[in-house]
Amino acid sequence: MKTTSEVRSSFLNFFKQNHHEEVASSSLIPHNDPTLLFTAAGMVQFKDVFTGLETRPYRRAVTAQKCLRAGGKHNDLENVGYTSRHHTFFEMLGNFSFGDYFKEEAIFYAWTFITKELQIPKDRLLVTVYGEDSEAAALWQKIGGFSEDKIIRISTTDNFWSAGDTGPCGPCSEIFYDHGDTIPGGPPGSKDEDGDRFVEIWNLVFMQYDQKVLEPGTAPQRVPLPRPSIDTGMGLERISAVLQGVQSNYDTDLFQALIQAVVLLTGVPYSGKMASSHRVIADHLRASSFLIAEGTLPSNEGRGYVLRRIMRRAMRHVQLLGKKEPLLQHLFPTLLAQMGGVYPELERAKALISETLFLEEIRFQETLERGLKLLQEELSHLPSSKLFPGESAFKLYDTYGFPLDLTEDALRPQGIFVDVDGFKQAMEKQKKEARSSWTGSGDTKTESLWYALKDKVGPTDFLGYETLKAEGLIHGIVKDNQEVQKAQKGDKIQIFTNQSPFYGESGGQMGDTGTMITLSDSSSARIRITNTLKKLGDLILHEGIIEEGSIALKDTVVMEVNKARRDSLRANHSATHLLHGALHHILGGHVVQKGSLVAPERLRFDFSHPKALTASQIETVELWVNDQIRSNSSVLTRLMPVKEALHSGAMALFGEKYADDVRVVSMGIEASEEQNLKTSVELCGGTHVTRTGDIGFFKIIQESGVAAGIRRIEAITGKNAEIFVRSQETLLKEIGLSLKSTPEALNDRVQSLLLEKKRLEKEIQTLRQKSPLSDTSSHEDLKTFGSVKVLNITLKNHPINELKPFVDAAKQRLISGIVVLVNITDDKVSIVIGITKDLTSTFNAVDLVQKVSPLLDGKGGGGRPDLAQAGGSKHDNLKELFKTLDLEISQKITS
Repeated sequence: MKTTSEVRSSFLNFFKQNHHEEVASSSLIPHNDPTLLFTAAGMVQFKDVFTGLETRPYRRAVTAQKCLRAGGKHNDLENVGYTSRHHTFFEMLGNFSFGDYFKEEAIFYAWTFITKELQIPKDRLLVTVYGEDSEAAALWQKIGGFSEDKIIRISTTDNFWSAGDTGPCGPCSEIFYDHGDTIPGGPPGSKDEDGDRFVEIWNLVFMQYDQKVLEPGTAPQRVPLPRPSIDTGMGLERISAVLQGVQSNYDTDLFQALIQAVVLLTGVPYSGKMASSHRVIADHLRASSFLIAEGTLPSNEGRGYVLRRIMRRAMRHVQLLGKKEPLLQHLFPTLLAQMGGVYPELERAKALISETLFLEEIRFQETLERGLKLLQEELSHLPSSKLFPGESAFKLYDTYGFPLDLTEDALRPQGIFVDVDGFKQAMEKQKKEARSSWTGSGDTKTESLWYALKDKVGPTDFLGYETLKAEGLIHGIVKDNQEVQKAQKGDKIQIFTNQSPFYGESGGQMGDTGTMITLSDSSSARIRITNTLKKLGDLILHEGIIEEGSIALKDTVVMEVNKARRDSLRANHSATHLLHGALHHILGGHVVQKGSLVAPERLRFDFSHPKALTASQIETVELWVNDQIRSNSSVLTRLMPVKEALHSGAMALFGEKYADDVRVVSMGIEASEEQNLKTSVELCGGTHVTRTGDIGFFKIIQESGVAAGIRRIEAITGKNAEIFVRSQETLLKEIGLSLKSTPEALNDRVQSLLLEKKRLEKEIQTLRQKSPLSDTSSHEDLKTFGSVKVLNITLKNHPINELKPFVDAAKQRLISGIVVLVNITDDKVSIVIGITKDLTSTFNAVDLVQKVSPLLDGKGGGGRPDLAQAGGSKHDNLKELFKTLDLEISQKITS
């Protein structure tokens, strides 16, 4: 008996031996198809190869693809646990030809692998072909030796595959396994085809047509493709069940390992009515773990909400098995042992997976009992119609976090159905009430537009944590604050898509820039995205200009973020977190973030602190951050309830409004006990580096004050920091050359020059005081009023700090008298009046200065009775100034 792992290996090895390139499974999140919520088939990652948009260095490929069907076009969630073959997560084995081989080789490979490699008896097999595909029927007769009764022609779309109304398409051929007449059910195409006797194990798609509109207004027509291709899909779980001789996929080795772990931990045997709960838990554990490993975390929107629905459905069945404590995290090691070797992302993310499973289960337990109580209360009043009120189902969803399908699942065993229309009406009523009570701020008209758009198209699914390139559908176009249906070259617009890798400006981090290119047979366009904003919490707005072509609603666009710019933003954002941690632990717990800017070329961080940082403190902060960078430790992201995140010590912005669930970003290494430093842990929705070493290098370029008790640090990282340091080194060398000194001796040389400068300035000051009129810009006028001598001195561009010493020296020369000194410097005038001690009983220098300062357009003046000073800006009436002083002095003498 082949194990599931051996079947997977056999398939991959068989096709590798037949010259196929083994290609790793792509993500469960399809970045190249905006119409899909999750990857649901092996061909998704090759879509652009099939359409010719992408070329690869191989023309044959084989994969084991992770798939998920739990939302959007493909949704098997409600059937999981109640049938033998429905799953949310499953693996699709597939071989592909991109214009290389076609029908004959595809059928030959399938037949050879099934009958020779897997040794499945031929008499247990039958096939279907598209009703008009006589070529495929003839090839099955030739290669497999099938008789006509074993080749069933199906004329419906069940045997014709297409991606949509237009594009590559072609007939299918499905291979079925017959479990035998002891199992109820009929062959495909019969009235009993839904039974379990005949199970489809492989689907071969012959993509030989391109369906396109040849003339406007006409129906699409099928045109032969110049290079027909092959796309096949075999469910690993189904083929494993066949090979292991069981009818249910849940009885295969991989599922049984998980189910037996559930039995062991709950004490409930896998039998009877409880068997469906075991199956649900096993299936949903796989789906949840793989989604979390790829970065999807439970939330209330988009893919995160699908994950939450899956997890809570599993948790509900844990409760049905009588287990009150969290269970899922204890089951994960079994899954890791089964699949971790093939999918290493499970091992890499095991801590995140375990913690997320535990936290979500703890959180759901808090509301589950209350929700179930409400459910029972409503059931007690239920009329005989057995239709559960939609309004009550909505209350369970809105108040207790019960997804609709969870309520449906809880009622299923009692044969009760939910009034889904009533549920939808209750949800729409709440939306209308929210719209009517909402009031915007700022430009209310514009904000109302965003609110209406969000209500119509829903939030944007942000893909930028995992990828910088993805496809999206245009859901909204805004031009000049008006919603429009289309736009053309030269238009400045704002675009909304269903999903986007572009980060919208928030949390201090600037928005992304990049390009959008439309994918359309009829037209193409190129949009340069100049900025990305975030509106109403989760609506991503792309601002840009159409450089080529035109766009319209529902167009598909390939969106690509400017990688170099995003990498710089990531580095600076992570550096901001490390800086915050450094300040908090070095300066003290009083340090709180007051604002930040994360730009591509720099970062800015405002924080509470009462005084300027010393040079030593700045150096210590830099060293701490760079030590963390050199540690090259992993940057971890978790989704946690906000209260629990804050309780665990994560730092948050005071006054910031957070959702119920928050992203918690942790980075850095634990330092020694002696240093008493810890890692940086913050609530943050921004983008960050994978490891701290990706930041490269951190350099503070300025520390300053922005308000009372608020300091600001500006810094740079990576290449910009290197350029800054190199420029400083170059400048230092150039200064050294100018001063004829080495950089090492430059400080001593500068100190020596400063001392020499100070000595020379003092010497000049002494010389000026001894011989003031030696300066050609000086003028003296000595007058006598009675016995009082008055010396008027006019100077130009004399140092301000030497004016008073100048007056003192002049007073000493006079022995007895009054000195009036006026100094003109550019557009300013200074006046200093000095009076010898013997005259201060008659004259007051302050009074004299205040008397004439208005003539200089000055105000007041001050000093001592023997020495006072004033200033102004008017110097064209100095004669009047001196005349006024002469008059004042003569009047004092005569009185």
